[in-house]
Amino acid sequence: MVESKLNIILAEDDLNLGFLLVEFLESRGMQVKLYRDGLLALNGFQNGDFNFCILDVMLPKLDGFSLAKRVKAIDPKIPIIFLTARAMKEDKLKGYNIGADDYITKPFDEDELLCRIMAITNRLDFSESSCAKFYQIGDYEFDYVNLSLNLNGNIKRLTTREAEILRLLCLSKNNVVRREKILTSIWGINDYFAGRSLDVFISKLRKYFSGDSKIKIENIPKVGFILNS
Repeated sequence: MVESKLNIILAEDDLNLGFLLVEFLESRGMQVKLYRDGLLALNGFQNGDFNFCILDVMLPKLDGFSLAKRVKAIDPKIPIIFLTARAMKEDKLKGYNIGADDYITKPFDEDELLCRIMAITNRLDFSESSCAKFYQIGDYEFDYVNLSLNLNGNIKRLTTREAEILRLLCLSKNNVVRREKILTSIWGINDYFAGRSLDVFISKLRKYFSGDSKIKIENIPKVGFILNS
């Protein structure tokens, strides 16, 4: 089962909730290590072998957003779920822009959290086993595995989320990829906040292809996007 592969780092300063989550997730076959502040979690991550993160935002010593940035600098591909009481739109957008795979507000249902975790792990398993590693986009070579765009030897590093979006566009090059497909495949949810975050990522990708005028990421309003090259 996919669960048995997961070694989760859980950063949560509410120890009662933390212990409950550890017990629940371990009962589903996952390994979970609980840390009560951001610095302890960062140290644990640096010295451990984790492949999934569940982070509170309001952590002592190092907040969850800063922790996520440090974790992503070490392992850009690691999935992150924010689990927090902070429900403001600005916080959600910040979390997604850092590279979070999901943002869940407290209070929450444990079974829903499990479903969100499984949706992310199933998606990653699919991407690792069934998609190509290299794509030619006009004059650029896109290396999906190594998160890079190469134009005549000039390499631009991508974030994990940028690479996932670009891969979906490449798989249907010159054809419409619907917004809801991108959102549900990568964010796991189709809502206003994820949609706004997607638009930010599309704008970034357009800038990355400025070296080849033949490449365009066309927006079809309320429908989706087409990668033309």
